[in-house]
Amino acid sequence: MRLQPVDSLFLTRPSMVEYFLFGIRLVHGLTAMLPGLMLLVYLGEQDPTVIKSYLTLLLFFGFISVLIFQALGVYAETIFSNLLRFQLTLFAWSSAFCLLLFMHHGLSLFNFLTNTELFVWFISSLVLFGIERLVLLTLFQQLMQRGFFLQHAVILGATENGQRLAEYLAQHQDIRSGVIGFIDDRIGRLPKTLVNLPLLGNSSDLERLIREEKVTQVLVALPWSAENRMDYIIRELRRLPVNVLLVPDMVAFRHAHNRITEVANLPMFNASEVPLRGWSPMFKRLEDMVLSSLALILLSPIMLLTALAIKIDSPGPVLFRQKRYGYNNRLIEVFKFRSMHQHQSDANAETQTTRGDPRITRVGRFIRKTSLDELPQLFNVFIGSMSMVGPRPHATATKAAGILFEEAVKEYTSRHRVKPGITGLAQINGYRGETDTLEKIEKRVEFDLEYIENWSIWFDLYILFRTVPAVLMTREAF
Repeated sequence: MRLQPVDSLFLTRPSMVEYFLFGIRLVHGLTAMLPGLMLLVYLGEQDPTVIKSYLTLLLFFGFISVLIFQALGVYAETIFSNLLRFQLTLFAWSSAFCLLLFMHHGLSLFNFLTNTELFVWFISSLVLFGIERLVLLTLFQQLMQRGFFLQHAVILGATENGQRLAEYLAQHQDIRSGVIGFIDDRIGRLPKTLVNLPLLGNSSDLERLIREEKVTQVLVALPWSAENRMDYIIRELRRLPVNVLLVPDMVAFRHAHNRITEVANLPMFNASEVPLRGWSPMFKRLEDMVLSSLALILLSPIMLLTALAIKIDSPGPVLFRQKRYGYNNRLIEVFKFRSMHQHQSDANAETQTTRGDPRITRVGRFIRKTSLDELPQLFNVFIGSMSMVGPRPHATATKAAGILFEEAVKEYTSRHRVKPGITGLAQINGYRGETDTLEKIEKRVEFDLEYIENWSIWFDLYILFRTVPAVLMTREAF
């Protein structure tokens, strides 16, 4: 069965959509020019020749800005989505403004503007673009509440997959498509209302609705195993003026995290990706080297005092080395300040520490409570076996409620797709210390996977900023 791709948006109500996009382009062009015009008024330029030349350049710049926005996909179909699109707007406006900077510095145009005034221009327009997007999203919400959508859709097949689709659209629906109900030929065997949507009839009723232009989009949610039935329906619907879309398996869609990629021009669901891609590994490594170096310099007096206190308090080495799982399940040697009596140390962490544990020294109790025992791991970060932020590394024999971590939680080893960290999302949410229940390790893994899926440098800095108060307020470490 071969299906031709159909543009589901721009084949319906083309004039209205084109008029709308023309208006958006006009607003964007004016937004690019407005701060420059306000600067002209503010500076009080009186020379008519300069004013005329300046206004001509402004119009040219506004026109070119819109062309750059067009080339970078600002006016693509996602303009009708619920996305804020601030990142795309920032990139597009920065690209357009680079042209202005070239005109200013390279061609000596706009030469009466200072760098400070140009910076004000850039920020002012960027803020206006953001406000315009928020206003547009508010307008979309108002229109959807009144039942206005660019397309009116039906779900063909009140199957389990069709009902999952209806639930998903109820939570993520945007103005591009409003679902008005189900179509199914098994009318006698189905309830009249499914997932808060009515059953509109069978295939004959669907053809009538399409002929009456009450339906402009059909979402086919039949089982993919019913290939012959689907092939027949697609052939019949192609005779009608309607957009036809095949609905994926919603279970697979959930596992795909809404990401679709292409292999040899064939669309495929991306169920799992390498967490750090492109430049991200380099940025994270630079972040680790800079922060660990600064931390080692600033904290070296505290580390020296801690080492001295350990040496005085009990015999044995200052540092404790332990094998733990690191990136890609590789064993790494993690450094800690020794907090236990040397003859009672547990290299594999087969027995977790508990409150009042007799193996812990007097100094050890304090440094564990304050997490000072973790400071030598800054050396791990500097040499590259650990990161400042990431899932905490666990020893090879660590257990929760008597069960090895990797046996207690199926997704446990997914944590090892990135380097382990000194602190992490689980730790700032109170999940540090003893894991005496399965729930605790499950929550740790849940937070760790959330961190991996949403990594960014800003996310790392946020976690680091919250780490100190989280350590000081916790009662879980002993």
